Amino acid sequence: MSFAKAQDLFRLAEMAKARYRGVTLRDIMEEFAVNERTARRMARALEDVFPRIDVVTDDERRRWWSLREVDYIRHRGFRDSEIAALDLAIRRAERDGAANEVKSLTEMRDRLLASALPPQARSAEVSSEVMLEANGFACRPGPASPASPHYLKLLFEAFIAPMSIRITYRSARDDAPRERVVEPYGVILGTRHYLVARDTTPERRLRQYRFDRISNMAVTGQGFVRDPDFCINAHCAQSFGSFFSEAEHGPVRWRFAPSAAPVARDFRFHPNQIMTDMPDGSLLVEFSASGWVEMAWHLVSWGRAVAVLDPPELRLILESVRRGVVDVLP
Repeated sequence: MSFAKAQDLFRLAEMAKARYRGVTLRDIMEEFAVNERTARRMARALEDVFPRIDVVTDDERRRWWSLREVDYIRHRGFRDSEIAALDLAIRRAERDGAANEVKSLTEMRDRLLASALPPQARSAEVSSEVMLEANGFACRPGPASPASPHYLKLLFEAFIAPMSIRITYRSARDDAPRERVVEPYGVILGTRHYLVARDTTPERRLRQYRFDRISNMAVTGQGFVRDPDFCINAHCAQSFGSFFSEAEHGPVRWRFAPSAAPVARDFRFHPNQIMTDMPDGSLLVEFSASGWVEMAWHLVSWGRAVAVLDPPELRLILESVRRGVVDVLP
């Protein structure tokens, strides 16, 4: 049995132990992205490796595999990536104002670390610190394109090392894909997910790569030295959403009508925003960022209650969006 298959089998055993009724073939197919034939092979392997497994057929003729007592699972502990995922969930819950979720997730994290040996706990905390630094939070609620779980797993490995990665990337819709070697610095979550990475070409440019245009990714095993001055949060703040354009970056000024000012005052449009109450009851919002189309998509939801003072290019794009003639897809 290969190492990867062994890992999948132990993961399946954890599922069969953790869920009260156990797992079905459908659960196996969804978790491991396999067809029914492969799922049946995995279930048979589970029976072979864990003889004390219970197999029950319900009224709908579905088979359930469940484990009751397995010492290996009880004493297995946790992975660094799991603590990192918990910390990311806590950070997102804090950002969304979900106080109850923050409290519950934090208590779970503390119990896990308290039960671990000191070296494992410290290793998990270091990995988590790296992942928190590497993940940007320039995300907006609502529809979003999915990011490949396989790519995210590879990036976790590359961030921790750190190591460069090899990607096959298509710069634009009609461009031919080509291979690039880049040094990953972070991930920005938004309507589109972006990989923030530095080119290994002589220009050494820091760029953003759309996840939906990456057709292949692999870790090279080649280490690199991260720029100590890079901050993912500062990088994200250059954008309104997740798209960044150096040509568009600059001062932004919006004025909300008196009727909309009380609602707008409760919004966090940008991390560095400045709000000013005007004598007529309107609200002036100012910040510096890029991403005019994403701004226009948001502003159109305010109807005529908002006016764009700067930049003039954004004002024109907003009017185009309102008329339904903008040709930029999400």
